[in-house]
Amino acid sequence: MTSDVSIQDQPAIVWFRSDLRTGDNAALHAASLHKTVLPVLIRDTSNGERDVGGARKWWLHHAVERLQEALADLGAPLVLLSGNPEELIPDLVTSAGASAVYWNRRYDPDFKSLDSRIKEDLQSRDIHVESFGGHLLHEPTRVRTGSDTHYKVYSPFWRAIEGGIEDREPLPAPKSLKAAPTMPDSEELSDWKLLPEKPDWAGGIRETWTPGETGARDRLEEFLSGAIKGYANDRDLPGIESTSRLSPHLAHGEITPAQIIHALAESDTDASSKDRTVFRKEIGWREFSYHLLINEPDLPRVNHNSKFDDFPWNDDDEGLRAWQKGMTGYPIVDAGMRELWQTGWMHNRIRMVAASFLTKHLLIDWRLGERWFWDTLVDADPASNTASWQWVAGSGADAAPYFRIFNPIIQGEKFDPDGDYVRKYVPELCDLPSKYIHKPWDAPEGVLSKAGVRLGDTYPHPIVEHQKARQRALDAYDKIKDAA
Repeated sequence: MTSDVSIQDQPAIVWFRSDLRTGDNAALHAASLHKTVLPVLIRDTSNGERDVGGARKWWLHHAVERLQEALADLGAPLVLLSGNPEELIPDLVTSAGASAVYWNRRYDPDFKSLDSRIKEDLQSRDIHVESFGGHLLHEPTRVRTGSDTHYKVYSPFWRAIEGGIEDREPLPAPKSLKAAPTMPDSEELSDWKLLPEKPDWAGGIRETWTPGETGARDRLEEFLSGAIKGYANDRDLPGIESTSRLSPHLAHGEITPAQIIHALAESDTDASSKDRTVFRKEIGWREFSYHLLINEPDLPRVNHNSKFDDFPWNDDDEGLRAWQKGMTGYPIVDAGMRELWQTGWMHNRIRMVAASFLTKHLLIDWRLGERWFWDTLVDADPASNTASWQWVAGSGADAAPYFRIFNPIIQGEKFDPDGDYVRKYVPELCDLPSKYIHKPWDAPEGVLSKAGVRLGDTYPHPIVEHQKARQRALDAYDKIKDAA
């Protein structure tokens, strides 16, 4: 093996994946120590892993644009390629005369084996290969219980890692880069066809989000100067700007959890200790989800709790479509599903309510709901999306008991008491008094008429009756609860 000095005299390849940023990017930092750099992003067309959904493709297009601009300003343009990374990366090493390849780790099981094969192949060619963390606060394979198993309950998991999380100083972005002498021709981002065209359904998403590293920093700064104060209580209120909305930026690696934790520690906000702790725990749930995924690679497809393998899910295409369209007749559920379709995002409290409604009121398999969220969420994440759906369905790790079934009426009245959230996304109910906005079927005919609401016409009757649906769910659970 050649010395480190001679390695750095030769070009380095930095392979971007789910880390579309220049700051706190350990792989880019390592590459920047070389005299020249070849940054590359590959659209993998070779593997059978699940493609990202439509909403994330929209985001990806704009995030890559921002990364292209940032790297060009630093002096080393981003090369876009399509194909099989197992072939393209070695070819790039040869054509560029590179001595090293750097990347940041991915934890999705679909990608881990690919990365291992590429690393092994390059090392056999005497190429220096190094991968780095950054997507998470900790390496999920290293956190074990006292009996050397992985954690399956969130609270002890969080206690185990919180004390070991260093609020490290995030790495700065390189001040400049020099492009490798031999740079391959880059594909055009527009040729990747990531944006919707006919129809262009992304209008509401465009109005809501600013993808890219700068957008992530601005979002964090806005949160720390505002909504973090009172976060512990207000985070459950969908009618106000009460959460960080950093999840899509995290999903695309435009910001790291270390940057968020560091900024929180350094901020001069007068948020309470409880506000800060609760926010850190929300980041911790993302960590726990990846901890589960890395230890249970079949989690996106297989019940964590095998009892649910025999659960009598309902084959209900009509109910599924009503849920997807936000036409269930339960205003808080419908508001959430319409927010999702319009903005590519849904408030976390409402995600739980909507998921509970699908899996418990309609008895529809959680995998169908997870699939819909995967395609429509700008923050769709292979770990959090799966773990959260299984948690709500009752089949997941640390899941609430199945018999805890969210009452969509009570949830609406408790967390959207004035109906502001429902009025925004279910405008056909906007003139109903708050007393009836979460249960319009209880409103007197005169009240409905004055508000311009005709149930079954301008707004649907409930597709199931809550108490009957709840009992049906409990009866279904009784069939599996005593299984071994």
